[in-house]
Amino acid sequence: MTTRLADIAAQAGVSEATVSRVLNGKPGVAATTRQSVLAALDVLGYERPVRLRQRSEGLVGLITPELENPIFPALAQVIGQALTRQGYTPVLATQTPGGSTEDELTEMLVDRGVAGIIYVSGLHADTTADMQRYERLRAQGVPFVLVDGFSPQVQAPFISPDDRAAMTLAVTHLVSLGHTRIGLALGPKRFVPVQRKIEGFLRAMQDQLGLGAEMVETELVQHSLYTLEGGQAAATALIERDCTAVVCASDMMALGAIRAARQRGLEVPRDVSVVGFDDSPLIAFTDPPLTTVRKPVPAMGQAAVRTLLEEIGGTPAPHSEFVFMPELVVRGSTASAPHLLRTS
Repeated sequence: MTTRLADIAAQAGVSEATVSRVLNGKPGVAATTRQSVLAALDVLGYERPVRLRQRSEGLVGLITPELENPIFPALAQVIGQALTRQGYTPVLATQTPGGSTEDELTEMLVDRGVAGIIYVSGLHADTTADMQRYERLRAQGVPFVLVDGFSPQVQAPFISPDDRAAMTLAVTHLVSLGHTRIGLALGPKRFVPVQRKIEGFLRAMQDQLGLGAEMVETELVQHSLYTLEGGQAAATALIERDCTAVVCASDMMALGAIRAARQRGLEVPRDVSVVGFDDSPLIAFTDPPLTTVRKPVPAMGQAAVRTLLEEIGGTPAPHSEFVFMPELVVRGSTASAPHLLRTS
């Protein structure tokens, strides 16, 4: 064994201790060094240990939240197709209520020897989560990319939509239709995308309507869950505060907002305008077709794969955030403010 270690170390140009760490899957070895040791194994004709052999087969883990929100399967499809085109096999790991946690899914994927992991809307987006979990993963030599969320505590590439710009697009559209009482329905405040949407919303409401940030956040921002039911609850509260338009942080929430309006005998968009976020598959075929801010899913998914493969290949992209511009898609759920309709 000692002779074999010495041979591999000499071939790879590293110490025997480094070879031992690689063969035993221990952390603390740079990705490029690890690849050098694996290449030395191949050159010398040694069989790779099972764990390392699996890692070489091109598996890439993809950890997503539950798939009930159609934007997550859409993003998973883009990422999966991009990986397949590059010769990698995606391994989808989905979190479900009461099921495996992100940490458990990560451990499972690492045990399977994935070459890298892409996280979508994971704990990296939660400002209350312990970010050391990602540093521990990096110490194991597993490359990863984080989508939808940001933390300055984590040294990794981040892929995000411009949530602030998304709110500017939505508010600008509604103000152009004569709305002045615009509400925002979104998820728990501890999440980075939520905080950014609030920042963008407050700025847009101040710039375009002259409304103070404190008043807007107190009266016109309603937190709930990222579900249809959550959107319904948030929109109900906002409509009770005389909002004539509701901007929602997801299309699912927007569908809930439409339900909330109808339960109060209001019509969308005649009485209440609703704007979603994501432009999920099939959302153009709702009744009415939903006006929404389109998340740049194809660009984000392809960028996540490209960035991860650079990490795997030893030529990592800057460990910073890559931000992608959303796009307003106007359909049938927004119209002129009700008072304008009555006087026209």
